[in-house]
Amino acid sequence: MADDQDRPARVEDVHEIAVAMPHVTVEGAAGGNPVYQVGRKSFVFFRNPRPDAVDPVTGDRYADVIVLWVPTEADKQALVQDESAPFFTTPHFDGHLSVLLRAARIGELTRRELAEIIQDAWLSRASARRAADWLRANPQP
Repeated sequence: MADDQDRPARVEDVHEIAVAMPHVTVEGAAGGNPVYQVGRKSFVFFRNPRPDAVDPVTGDRYADVIVLWVPTEADKQALVQDESAPFFTTPHFDGHLSVLLRAARIGELTRRELAEIIQDAWLSRASARRAADWLRANPQP
């Protein structure tokens, strides 16, 4: 039987992984979308349709955009410039340490890959002490 971590990621995994991180609170944003926070800083949230993220064919606003923080601009560029990856950005997010992911494309990632992205998002927003405590308890390979 294949490892569950290697199966295609699902939107439900975003919620499960984000809320499983320590010291997480969930706030409601406009439209009822969840915003996952650590120390009152968001690290993952589900975005409402906006004019900067649209289908290039129909012009319809994407209703399924997930915003994930990244540690550095280099990390962001590595994710959005990898044509095989489902991550993207828009000019609205220039200078913002986050990447966008459409829920419609989340299955292009494994659950393990999604967990790594969400954990990195959490680490980039958590206090230094919380991040150090988590890393000590969860050694990275």
